[in-house]
Amino acid sequence: MTDTKDVRIERTFDAPIDVIWAMWTDSEHFAQWYGPMGATIPTAEMDVRVGGRRHIAMEMATPDGKMQMYFVGEYLEVDPTTRLVYTEAMADADGNAMTPEQMGMPAGTPMETSVVVELVDLTGRTQMTMTHRGVPADSPGGQGWTMAIGKMETRVAELAG
Repeated sequence: MTDTKDVRIERTFDAPIDVIWAMWTDSEHFAQWYGPMGATIPTAEMDVRVGGRRHIAMEMATPDGKMQMYFVGEYLEVDPTTRLVYTEAMADADGNAMTPEQMGMPAGTPMETSVVVELVDLTGRTQMTMTHRGVPADSPGGQGWTMAIGKMETRVAELAG
């Protein structure tokens, strides 16, 4: 059960389940859609297996130039084409996890969160439910996920095109 402490996004894609699975597990696909509008992903290192690590770099333009953010995590569950669970923590450029305080986040922000992706095959279409546990739905992170999933929809449509 999720509440406002979690981002939960459900979408149905006009694409086979293996295409949506690849959006989450293939670094080239992931880098094309992840992050809010205007963000680029120069690094997406993803060892998609239980115990495998991930290291993502995100860049965004700001009025002062560029802002870089880094995320690290570990894959906890990998059930090909149906379920993916991984942890996520903010990190420095070298991939060392940082505390919320070090990142200038508010008190009470968890150091590590988890992302659960569940996919259901609808015979040529795919239902996706993504839950980011520990990220409030009304937070900048929640807004970023909404934009990112919109970018994923565009990417899937381009591939189907």
